[in-house]
Amino acid sequence: MNWGIFEGLLSGVNKYSTAFGRIWLSVVFIFRLLVYLVAAEKVWGDDHKDFDCNTEQPGCPNVCFDHYFPVSHIRLWALQLILVTCPSLMVIMHVAYREAKEKRFREKYGDNGRRLFPDIGKKRGGLWWTYLISLLFKAAVDILFLLVFYIIYPNYTLPLVVKCFQPPCPNIVDCYISRPTEKNIFTLFMVVTACICILLSLIEAFYLIGKRCKEILEARSERYHRHRSGTLIHKDSSSLSSSQHEPCEVGVQVFHGTDYKPVTASLTSSSPCAKTKHEKLG
Repeated sequence: MNWGIFEGLLSGVNKYSTAFGRIWLSVVFIFRLLVYLVAAEKVWGDDHKDFDCNTEQPGCPNVCFDHYFPVSHIRLWALQLILVTCPSLMVIMHVAYREAKEKRFREKYGDNGRRLFPDIGKKRGGLWWTYLISLLFKAAVDILFLLVFYIIYPNYTLPLVVKCFQPPCPNIVDCYISRPTEKNIFTLFMVVTACICILLSLIEAFYLIGKRCKEILEARSERYHRHRSGTLIHKDSSSLSSSQHEPCEVGVQVFHGTDYKPVTASLTSSSPCAKTKHEKLG
């Protein structure tokens, strides 16, 4: 299988990923894909050929091998790597969709500074959901394959001797696996790296959710403080205008008799209307 094209496609996800996503890609390429290509294929390349049974009954070794090893490790790992990396391609396709939409928008309205997406690769809106779903899907795929491995190969280990009694074997037959210790070491290594990838995917998912919740809370707090400050300013301006524009009766002439004496308390009044009336009366 040509993994070069597959690696080239996934390398484009690196610039749209967070720090945890870049670590996940490094673990996948270095500790899973390269180990698979360099060592795992060679270790499991002779699993059927070197599966020896102490019988010459035709068909017995084949039946026993198929019973105890229904799916090869190497093929399960290949399928796991393909499925676990495919969700990352969804992010690339979503970004490509945004780029095409931005291009059509510029062709329609011209390049006058207006943009449909201020940052095409920024995880907002639909791209945020696509990225989050891809993280959860990757974690779910790794968990599912770990369960499959555990069901087929209990404790992720291979026995040194397999006792088989499947027909057409004449009796209980002892069969021996080629290099079981080396295969167990590689199996545990791949299981540990898969667990690390699951942990990184879940951490990145919680990081995205927590960051988004923080941004929403900060935006709401900012809107609340802005609304509160605007309300206070409006109240202050309303009270000031009502005191400055208090209605006064100006220009009204009042005539009294010759024996009228003005009230002295009105001279000490602080009301502007009172001062105006006093000036008029004076």
